[in-house]
Amino acid sequence: MPHLDRFDLAILECLQEDARATNVEIAEKVNLSPSPCLRRIRNLEKAGVIRGYRADIDRKEVGLGLTVLVEFKVAHHSRENSESQQAALLAIPEIVSCFLISGSADFLAEVVVEDLAAYERLLTDTLLTLPNVSDIRSNFAIRSMKTHGPLKLPKGR
Repeated sequence: MPHLDRFDLAILECLQEDARATNVEIAEKVNLSPSPCLRRIRNLEKAGVIRGYRADIDRKEVGLGLTVLVEFKVAHHSRENSESQQAALLAIPEIVSCFLISGSADFLAEVVVEDLAAYERLLTDTLLTLPNVSDIRSNFAIRSMKTHGPLKLPKGR
């Protein structure tokens, strides 16, 4: 993990707020000149701290009105089964985030689809056919209040 100083953290905060901000705008906000600011941004990208840049799309505006939090329980615990399950989950485009968890389930996936009929198709045609799944629990989000929020970064040194 690279050492992040107060300038790096300030740059990251600016980019989380507006990834389309120009280097000059970011440099001004963090009190650096443009050249060192750009160098730091490139170093953060190269180190993998900044993994990419994306548009924040309103799900409902593009017809994706249903979010389902799906818990998966694996039948036989082993490294091979876990890796197989992870690969299968990551290959499903409707799964927008996925976690290996502790507790009553093994995996928790955030699924985003058009509506209940679309989720039913995904469930019956794809999710129920996944290898080594012994149980699936679906929790329907009634309302999304915060998705893809910015990270609360630690204070710089």
